[in-house]
Amino acid sequence: ITTVRRNSLLNPAKPCLAWVCGRFLIRTTSNAGESLAITVAALQVAIVMYKGRSVFAQILEFVPYKHFEYLADKSKANRWSKTLPAWSHFVCLAYAQITRREGLRDLVACLNSHRSRLYHVGIRHRISRSTLADASERRDWQLFEALGQRLIEQALELYKLDAYPLGLQEPLYAMDSTVIDLCLKLFPWAEFKQNKAAVKAHTVIDLRGCIPVFLSITEGRVNDLNLLGEISLPEHATVVLDRGYIDFARLHGLSARKINFVVRCRSNLRHRVITEFGVDEATGLRADQRITLTQPMSLKKYPDQLRRVEFYDDIHRTDLAFLTNRWDLSALTVAHIYKQRWQIELFFKWLKQNLSIKHFFGNSMNAVKSQIWIAVCVYLTTLIAHKSLKLDISLRLFLHLVEVNMFEKMSIIDMVKIAQSNEQDPALDSQMELL
Repeated sequence: ITTVRRNSLLNPAKPCLAWVCGRFLIRTTSNAGESLAITVAALQVAIVMYKGRSVFAQILEFVPYKHFEYLADKSKANRWSKTLPAWSHFVCLAYAQITRREGLRDLVACLNSHRSRLYHVGIRHRISRSTLADASERRDWQLFEALGQRLIEQALELYKLDAYPLGLQEPLYAMDSTVIDLCLKLFPWAEFKQNKAAVKAHTVIDLRGCIPVFLSITEGRVNDLNLLGEISLPEHATVVLDRGYIDFARLHGLSARKINFVVRCRSNLRHRVITEFGVDEATGLRADQRITLTQPMSLKKYPDQLRRVEFYDDIHRTDLAFLTNRWDLSALTVAHIYKQRWQIELFFKWLKQNLSIKHFFGNSMNAVKSQIWIAVCVYLTTLIAHKSLKLDISLRLFLHLVEVNMFEKMSIIDMVKIAQSNEQDPALDSQMELL
């Protein structure tokens, strides 16, 4: 509560404006204590001072705050920090992701320059580098992972009525990993190569909306195959894999769990053709075969028959071969399913170009994982806001509009409409040209 006191220089007939419990109270008193009518001018001042929430605050409304506080209490994430609770920590790093800050000093300076505006998004104290660095080192990254899982559920709920790609009746996923380079001297725990450090983000996305349904962050030297057995997908779903995931024991494990796969085949695969199906070469197809593996170790790992499809890519002039355990689809559909795998490459490219996951604000594994998971949370929050508001602009452009209008007090829909408007401002058109 802010108290406005009268002194000897204050005219008691003039209104006093006080901010009490989130509302403006306008009170005027005379020397005799009698109430006076509120002037229209004072009322206009009160109305003008309230212009609504900022764009950043509206974006944060799509984050389940109560659930986040429940997760923070459950994990005791606030037990050691008073000036930077978990929510403030998340808001600071979300700001860093949207504005693409490249260092801790840079982030803290920009945050403190907006100190009066940060109060309304949950930051109550001045941010210092030591406090933010300690929070990144000590606050468990699993808190932000749990928040990410909740946002994934919200995003999947929004996209559940969307059609599956290629007219399929079952969910379609793509799995791959991306390498995030690090400095070996600053991150000695992230071993990758002899003179290089890195972490890997092993990801599975739902191709209906590029929603990451699985994310595991490991050291760079961890093989992609180790994560293939950890993914949990619904029955009869199809996952698209690159040839780096060729491991017949793990592929047979997917098939045993009634999960379908389409994986690019290696050129040196030893197999025997059992049945040859006819294909239309005008579509780019070259072969559609029922095969069995002939190498003893491979046959032991995958004793069942497989389907092999050959396709010629006339754009890149490359022969491609795919293995799958789906027999109900046409060979051309199998080839088009593999083409959908490119969406996960675009997803990685989008994250690296539009968010801050190349420069980290801490050197520990906990700090790196926290920042990557917060980047994914920002991506999911933006995706949810974009889908919920039914905006007709690209997700990338929407994020950039949020960046440049972060603390403007306007609705998100008005922000997009103004950006798309081609109408000239009559006030500017009537001005005389200076030169």
